[in-house]
Amino acid sequence: MSEGEVAGDGRHQPFNWNSQGRTWRAGLTADRGGVADRLQSLLIRRRRRAPLSFGKVGSLEVILAESRDDVRQAQALRYNVFYEEMSALPSTTARMRGRDEDPYDAICDHLLVIDHDASAGEGRWQRHRRPVVVGTYRVLRQARAARSLGFYTQSEYDIAPLIARQRDKYSFMELGRSCVLKPYRNKRTVELLWHGLWTYVRKHKVDVMIGCASFPGIDPEEHAVPLSFMYHHAMAPEKWRCRAHEHLHVPMNILPKDQVDARAALKAMPPLIKGYLRLGALVGDGAVIDRQFGTTDVLIVLPVENIDPRYFGHFGAPDEVKSRISGQT
Repeated sequence: MSEGEVAGDGRHQPFNWNSQGRTWRAGLTADRGGVADRLQSLLIRRRRRAPLSFGKVGSLEVILAESRDDVRQAQALRYNVFYEEMSALPSTTARMRGRDEDPYDAICDHLLVIDHDASAGEGRWQRHRRPVVVGTYRVLRQARAARSLGFYTQSEYDIAPLIARQRDKYSFMELGRSCVLKPYRNKRTVELLWHGLWTYVRKHKVDVMIGCASFPGIDPEEHAVPLSFMYHHAMAPEKWRCRAHEHLHVPMNILPKDQVDARAALKAMPPLIKGYLRLGALVGDGAVIDRQFGTTDVLIVLPVENIDPRYFGHFGAPDEVKSRISGQT
């Protein structure tokens, strides 16, 4: 999934974390001043705990989704980026709801970047205004995947043998549905999202991150240079090798190695894929055309042991748990 980004407007209001949540209670009194208030007193409300924060920079904060409403905001952001900005083809239900959703949303954790200076809600409901979700990552840990739907990536790549080979040594986690709202598509937002992801990885002792990342469009020839570069310079060794399913497999070695200009290849890559490679990621054998999302997908395999140590000075060492920017303003 490719990266994207979101805009927000409105006045700054803090999250009212008590307006929704996991412990149900009924309203006890009704305001005699109006029908709306009397009806409100009949509503069942939920009280929820404060979200787990993985870092904050200025008005932006990266948190873990705690409620169904949080997930819906992430789904709405994904719809904005994938279907309205990019070329994904929505189902009738997705178009009506304005959300990108699938069964995996219920079993995944969702990292959210929220902007406290851009809030949703208006009028008499101002006290329930909440920050706008401007970035998200969907993550699925191996244990949870094994108990339910498996990994989403298996639909494109034969990752099961890899996980079976390494299950006694490595814990896997799948990354997906990464996007950022367009006005926020900058270094600060993307790095904050990465701080959250890296803190989550360390918290749950994840050893390997896997998932599909995408080039726009469904013609691999348009991406001949970067695809060929990855084939010749970033192909996973046998230990980490996975191959696209035969009926989906599209060769990546479009150009011979001596015809691939590394600088041109990196310049032509989507920022998310380039970022993965700089961290030390490897790629699977073969690209896959995703016609629903209008993309050319590649498999990313990122063992934590492969991450370039120079990044630890900024994001934190593997044995740290707390985000280094958890209190930054």
